[in-house]
Amino acid sequence: MAAEEIRGTSDAAGLAALISRAAGESGDGKRGLPPVERWNPPFCGDIDMEIRADGTWFYMGTPIGRAPLVRLFSTVLRKDEDGKTYLVTPVEKVGIRIVDAPFLAVEMSRTMRGQEQILTFRTNVGDVVEAGEEYPIRFVIHGENKELKPYLHVRGRLEALVSRAVMYDLIELGETLEISGVDMFCVRSGGAVFPVMPAAELDALAS
Repeated sequence: MAAEEIRGTSDAAGLAALISRAAGESGDGKRGLPPVERWNPPFCGDIDMEIRADGTWFYMGTPIGRAPLVRLFSTVLRKDEDGKTYLVTPVEKVGIRIVDAPFLAVEMSRTMRGQEQILTFRTNVGDVVEAGEEYPIRFVIHGENKELKPYLHVRGRLEALVSRAVMYDLIELGETLEISGVDMFCVRSGGAVFPVMPAAELDALAS
């Protein structure tokens, strides 16, 4: 695939075909996620693709309505050290816009493994992630309204914003633990503890 082909493609289906062909020619030969972390192609500029805060993907101002196309694009996403997110193939790297996070966690299940609580999340593009030390959850207090936003590590530097509905279920599983002498409201999964906020702050928000 010649450089500039991705940028010159005007519809999502054509773009997906180019990316699929390029990724398939990587010589990896394995099914599953492409090894984007190992690829080091030249940067070929930005394209008019955006992932909105609600998880909807847009290309050239039009929503990408076909789930298989979105899934394909999601498999070649990579966030680099510069903080920007790219679509990456073995021969080309193009920048896209992310309003909040590239993925959205839309479902959560709770199971027990012995005495440990296990929280497993499904994203809007089909990734299934078990929260734990390798895949942590971080909590951010955002904006003047002090909106609580949990983020789940998915792979590489990519995260999923936990949807509001799932967040309420997640917070229901919280407990207060002492961490470094401070009572913290936390969530546990896979033997790891993820602090949400100091318990005193939670009490103030609830009052």
